Amino acid sequence: MSIRRLPVYILLDTSGSMRGEPIHSVNVGLQAMLSALRQDPYALESVHFSIITFDVQARVYLPLTPLDQVRFADIDVPQGGATFMGAALKLLIECVDRDVRKSTVNTKGDWRPLVFLMTDGSPSDLYAFREAIPELKNRNFASILACAAGPKARQQHLLELTDRVVTMDTMDAAAFSGFFKWVSASVAVGSTSAGVSGALSPPPPPEVQLVL
Repeated sequence: MSIRRLPVYILLDTSGSMRGEPIHSVNVGLQAMLSALRQDPYALESVHFSIITFDVQARVYLPLTPLDQVRFADIDVPQGGATFMGAALKLLIECVDRDVRKSTVNTKGDWRPLVFLMTDGSPSDLYAFREAIPELKNRNFASILACAAGPKARQQHLLELTDRVVTMDTMDAAAFSGFFKWVSASVAVGSTSAGVSGALSPPPPPEVQLVL
């Protein structure tokens, strides 16, 4: 019998403003998150990760991969560029429609996917962003969590996408590390309580504030 997978999609802003310390801190945070989750037997059994990056275009940086097989080089940031978040949401919809196994009469499909989106700005393609939101909401995700990182991130656009928005005032290693530890804990909760709708995430660390 195949194990039911818990698909986790991470959407990362790689626009020019993320160059330098921010993207370095993101890379360190991602690796720490993967290490932490690999210690968790439930997560190791069920979690599959995919990473989508977005700047002047959206791309699948890591296709949906079992946690124990996830390997990736550090994520780079182009010299400059826009924040095509709408394109990233459309790519996410394509990936979910293709990758996530649906239940049939005889077999149970995957658990409902978790989505984590992080940006330090606002969508350059706002029309496409707004167009993708109703489609995304039709896909029945277990949770969509968005993080507005740094002073230029626009919370109001993220609140159109999900009511679960967090902010980080600073974009240093400690803040990103706190964010990815929290993502890791949320994924671990998801893997042990998969299928329990409304399973609560752990509260965010002090560097990360929940937008109420």
